[in-house]
Amino acid sequence: MLDPVIAAVRRAVRESLTPFESSGATILVALSGGADSLALAAAAAFEGPRLGLDVRAVTADHGLQSGSAEVAERAARQANEVGVPDARVVRVDVGRDGGPEAAARDARYAALRAAASDAGAVAVLVGHTLDDQAETVLLGLSRGSGAASLQGMSPHLIDERGLAWIRPLLDIRRAETRAFCTASGLEAWSDPHNGDERFARVRVRERVLPVLEAEIGPGIAEALARTAEQLREDNEAFADMIDEIIEDIVEHAEAGIAVSAAALAANPPALRGRIIRHVVQSEFGASLTRVHTLEVARLATDWRGQGPIDLPGCSATRVGGRIVFTARES
Repeated sequence: MLDPVIAAVRRAVRESLTPFESSGATILVALSGGADSLALAAAAAFEGPRLGLDVRAVTADHGLQSGSAEVAERAARQANEVGVPDARVVRVDVGRDGGPEAAARDARYAALRAAASDAGAVAVLVGHTLDDQAETVLLGLSRGSGAASLQGMSPHLIDERGLAWIRPLLDIRRAETRAFCTASGLEAWSDPHNGDERFARVRVRERVLPVLEAEIGPGIAEALARTAEQLREDNEAFADMIDEIIEDIVEHAEAGIAVSAAALAANPPALRGRIIRHVVQSEFGASLTRVHTLEVARLATDWRGQGPIDLPGCSATRVGGRIVFTARES
């Protein structure tokens, strides 16, 4: 009989790949050699051909640890063994912006995008699990970064190049991917960084979540993942509403873009703040803090003659009945 955990992982992967069925498309698996990505690669190798898909894999060697090249080559060999015929290793250069975790992630995703382009892939499968999602939500909560952060990682995202980023395992626990590997006779690599408590994510994994489970009760990770899913649904609904509202209240100005102050004030605070952030992000490519957002909102709701507000990448000024956003001079 098929082991239930193998069936569960395969089913999750099959459901994520069904939209591409019979297209002959190439699907790329991001493979580190750890249990999560190894289970993902094995399940994709089984399900992909049955759906008429060409499954390949790529492993990024960050060069940050002794023996990283050997680990990457081993992961590629294991991909071949589980049925992925074309598994590549790419060496990436890790910068320093944003700290070691962020820099490594940026370098890895850049390498995956390049590999997907080279292979003509329509999608990249990434092995994040329900546990990863729960950790992401807790980290976002600790930073007070709002619903956009608390919605966690999307199971399916299309980037600006039209490439799909798919996380089939967001309903699968990390323990299940390990059990998948054991049941399949696969020896997964254990990344030493996953136990290094210098990293906030590791401290959440090793200290915070176990305490919450012990003090509040089991099911915390699942509850956090459900919260992320609900917030993601809310944010998608808000995004559709904002697109409709912006068409009516935003217009181009001589040196930037303008928003009707009266129309902005007429919206509830949740929509008002999202409209302001959306305008600045889309027009100037900058992200606003909550403090910035509230100060701009006051130009509409509490106008007392205050002057221009300096924002990342732009400034906001009340001009008659409009709030005008203009690029800041460099």
